[in-house]
Order: sequence, then structure tokens, then C-alpha cells
Amino acid sequence: MIEQIFVFFTIETLYLWVNLGVLPFWLILIFFPSSKLSKYFVTSIFPILLLGGSYVFALYKSYLSSYNFMSNFELYLDISNLSNLFSNNLFLMMFWIHFVSINLFVGGWIVKDSQKFFINKTLISLPLIVTYLIGPLGIFIYWIIRMFYAKSINLYD
Repeated sequence: MIEQIFVFFTIETLYLWVNLGVLPFWLILIFFPSSKLSKYFVTSIFPILLLGGSYVFALYKSYLSSYNFMSNFELYLDISNLSNLFSNNLFLMMFWIHFVSINLFVGGWIVKDSQKFFINKTLISLPLIVTYLIGPLGIFIYWIIRMFYAKSINLYD
């Protein structure tokens, strides 16, 4: 049974499933941000469990292929070391799951935070779409919108 899973779930298949798997979450965040579906399905632990499981699976595949995990710490020394790490598909997949997970988490946070300030759900669709595509820029756009609704600029909340 486990061997069949490993044959089916190649890195390319996992990449496809992760990319397709987050789309329903994002569509719910963009079109139905204040629904119970969003509350219980998207901004809960459910997507974290799915993406965390896929991350653990990629880690396990890396372990089985004798990946040198200690070389990951070299990415902080030089940008060329980071480039070398990205040449490994397993590391690249772990990075991609990391990126997609954080963007989805931030999208959920944007929705929850915008509800505190009664920001129009149509207005937050732009930062949500940009967060899906270009994470930090979407957060920046949201903070600009948020400043007008909160009528203050705080260094922390």
C-alpha cells in the first residue's frame, strides 16, 4: 500500500496537487470571506494539516533519497548556495509548500482582521489575490487599506 503511494506521488504529482489543492481555499477566501464555510474550512487547522502532511511527505522522500539536510544551513552564507539548493527538486518542493502555506495563512489572517474593522469584502479581494500571487505585496496593500479603516497606524496589534 505505502509503495503504491510512493509510486503515484512523485514530486511532480505532489506539486500539481498542492497547487490545485489550495485553489478552493483561495476562492472561498475571495468570494465568501465571511461565510461559515470560510470560518470552519479555510481559517481553521484543516488546510494546515493538509499542507503540513504534504511537507512531511516531501521531507520523508528527501530522507529516503539520502538528502543532505545539513547543506540547507549553507543557504544563509551566500546567494549562490541558495541557488544550489534550488537545483534539488525535493528542496524546491519543500520551499514551494512552505511558500503556499504561509500565503494561505496570511490570506486567512487578512480575512479575519478585515472583519474586525468591517472592511468591505469586495475591497479586500484585491489584497487577497495579490497575496496569493505575490505574498508580501498583498500584505502591504492590505495594510494601506487597513490604515484608512482603523484610522491609526500601530506598530503592533
